[in-house]
Amino acid sequence: MRPPKLTPKSVTYDPDGSRVNHYEIAMRAASAQILPNKKTGILGYNGTFPGPTIELDQGTKAVVHMRNRLPKNHPQWSHHLLATSTHLHGSASLPQYDGYASDVTPPGFCKDYHYPNFQPARTLWYHDHGVHFTAQNVYSGLAGMYIMHDKVEKDLLPQGEFDVPLVVSDAMFAADGSLAYDDRDHSGLWGDVILVNGKPWPVMKVQPRVYRFRVLNASISRSYRFALSTGHLMHMVGTDGGLMPARQSVANWRQGMAERYEVLIDFSKYKPGTRVELKNLSNANNRDYDSTGKVMAFDVVAPAAGMKSDPKWNFIPTTLADSEVMRLTKDDAEDKRRFRVERGGVAEPWTINGVTWEDVIASGFKLASADPKLGSAEIWEIENKSGGWFHPVHIHLIDFQILSRNGKAPYAWERGPKDVVYVGENEKVDVIMRFGPHQGRYMVHCHNLPHEDHSMMFQFRVGLDEDDADPNDPIGAAPCELDTDPD
Repeated sequence: MRPPKLTPKSVTYDPDGSRVNHYEIAMRAASAQILPNKKTGILGYNGTFPGPTIELDQGTKAVVHMRNRLPKNHPQWSHHLLATSTHLHGSASLPQYDGYASDVTPPGFCKDYHYPNFQPARTLWYHDHGVHFTAQNVYSGLAGMYIMHDKVEKDLLPQGEFDVPLVVSDAMFAADGSLAYDDRDHSGLWGDVILVNGKPWPVMKVQPRVYRFRVLNASISRSYRFALSTGHLMHMVGTDGGLMPARQSVANWRQGMAERYEVLIDFSKYKPGTRVELKNLSNANNRDYDSTGKVMAFDVVAPAAGMKSDPKWNFIPTTLADSEVMRLTKDDAEDKRRFRVERGGVAEPWTINGVTWEDVIASGFKLASADPKLGSAEIWEIENKSGGWFHPVHIHLIDFQILSRNGKAPYAWERGPKDVVYVGENEKVDVIMRFGPHQGRYMVHCHNLPHEDHSMMFQFRVGLDEDDADPNDPIGAAPCELDTDPD
């Protein structure tokens, strides 16, 4: 049930000896066997859903040759132009390789994306970020895992077959098996079928030992509250930006769109033949159906020979890894900015401080809602006074620490480096971050993707004044090129 891994097409070495993996991915319209007796049309990286997993070690750079081999218009929604922009979510990429929403690659064109991979080990993912159509493109299948390892997490946590990516999403289907799309006046889409790695409610065989699960919420609008049917605790060890300082044991956790959590589940307490279900307790302002309360199941089987020779088979670490962002305190902040997420009415766009992406476009991409200095630390207060919506807010480029939620400590599961913060109904959160290592313009947006598309996104500018020359212009510095490969 795992997505396939992508093998580098070639390997080169930089003058400093750094390894560079070169990958090629073609976005294609394809047909997938998601439902038992129906085929479903998708858009997929290399024609699969989810896309292939890229997995490498910290310090190994990557160049991804991304080819747009999609038709000009969406096969189902013909008004929808299939120009794409690929965002590696969780990477401190230069602006021109960050998937800036208006830096699009039309069908028949291609672009090389350069990823530095110098950050600590973490679970990233890549997905489409094309302006105004991100929701439909991701919903149609343009999403995939990207996993970066380092020595610290290799020494502490399960690896290989016991390190399992779970891409969780939801969908609704028409009678013929095709994807149905209704975002309820751009408020959100909640499907009645839960998919894990592209399969509805799968069952996984597990040995009676500790497993590590990398849980990505790839839904475009649904949040989850994950729990085990047995009620046993799970052990949170990683957040969006990698390992937490210390393990947190939780009975359940709330996970918004685009958040990633790494959790250890100890199956050694169950006898072979036991079925353990991963449930979804849901959250306020989702739309739930008869079967959206279940996610997947684990069937415990007899241990394999030599299972206990792996020292991690029953190891739940307490101390994990420190990080610069988790050492920041409010006294380190040079500035505090306040942002309010809101919508005026059904016919109105979604905004942050009243700003939309249309405003950014109209300014010639100069309008910035924040201008932190390179290397400076700031606190951003994000407030949601709406009683009817939750907003997972993603800040590109950086990791942040959640300092407080409604004036209290953050939830146990979010006490690690983050790049998405769940701002629930009538919640106010303070996050702190240090801006770098790059100068340039980056986006902030809601990861309810219909909200992002209509048009809940702004940009900030690091280390540049409005009229400064920008060598890393997110649209002009590395434009797409005509794809001359006939395949």
